[in-house]
Amino acid sequence: MEVIIFIVGLASLILIHEIGHFVAARLANIEVEEFGIGFPPRIIKLFSLHGTDYTLNWIPLGGFVRPKGENDPDVEGGLGAASPWARLFVLSAGSFMNLLVGIVIYSLIFIRIGQPIFDQVVVLEVSAGSPALEAGLMVDDHILQVNENVIDGQDALTASIQSNLDQPISILLDREGEEILLEAVPSSQRTPQEGSLGILMGNPTQPIPFTQAFVFGADAVYRNMLAILALPGRLLSGDAQPQEGRIVGYKGMVDILGVMQERDEEAPAALAGINTLSFFGAITVSLGLLNLFPLPALDGGRILFVLPELIFGKRVPAQYENTIHLVGFAFWMIILVYVNLQDFINPVFQP
Repeated sequence: MEVIIFIVGLASLILIHEIGHFVAARLANIEVEEFGIGFPPRIIKLFSLHGTDYTLNWIPLGGFVRPKGENDPDVEGGLGAASPWARLFVLSAGSFMNLLVGIVIYSLIFIRIGQPIFDQVVVLEVSAGSPALEAGLMVDDHILQVNENVIDGQDALTASIQSNLDQPISILLDREGEEILLEAVPSSQRTPQEGSLGILMGNPTQPIPFTQAFVFGADAVYRNMLAILALPGRLLSGDAQPQEGRIVGYKGMVDILGVMQERDEEAPAALAGINTLSFFGAITVSLGLLNLFPLPALDGGRILFVLPELIFGKRVPAQYENTIHLVGFAFWMIILVYVNLQDFINPVFQP
């Protein structure tokens, strides 16, 4: 089931990316020779409309758009012959669509879970055998104060715990309207994954309308993009574990999706499907952002060749650009094979 959901979800996100290119090409009066559902080889031509062949292909992992004269500036009415602004518009439209879908997905999540109240902290999970469990903390407890420190956010709670490792701390909390004072001893011997106190913290939420959820969705996409861009620096500085920066292939993503679905099964009925939605939200943001990286064969690499024409009015010869993209495409295929082999040799989740 995870494989089917993954194929349908990923194919849809890639197809949306290609729809972005297709619509932008049409708006820029650039002819499109083929819009393919799935990747070749072709199964059948479904129909033709306004000069475009709509086809169904055998590999069900997305789709493609084949503009007329994509890499040839001498073909009239084609992408290569279009103005640099038109080419920039078409090349960036696919990523724009992925990011827009990301905003919609995260907006749906916020409609389901509500608006986080960032100045309040609630206990989402208490680990077995943890100091928190021994102290009597429970799920849905609102933490108000640690020792003399008022807790006005997750950072404040983390700082209060870390500054009192292996020492008794008093925790004032609100449990269903009743204030309760507990004592716990956060342990320095527990791993960062376990947490020194052994709780998963979060923020309580309140219902919000779609308009406000859309704003939160846009902010979530923005923060997700910043996290991706900051990851290499965090890895180099040691702020992130190597596992966080691992690139996964199709099997790895299916494995992660399986874990997300397990969490959905354990979640309350009102939150069913949230983790799966978050998974595909992260995927579409990654697709949108990474495709804009200025690397050969990616949309960003093609955009990079448009910039000299915009700035200096002089175009890079098409044969040079085509050769670089061809070499880049071969390189990415090798990387794709390597990453997918690693998913089997060194699984994301070790047995």
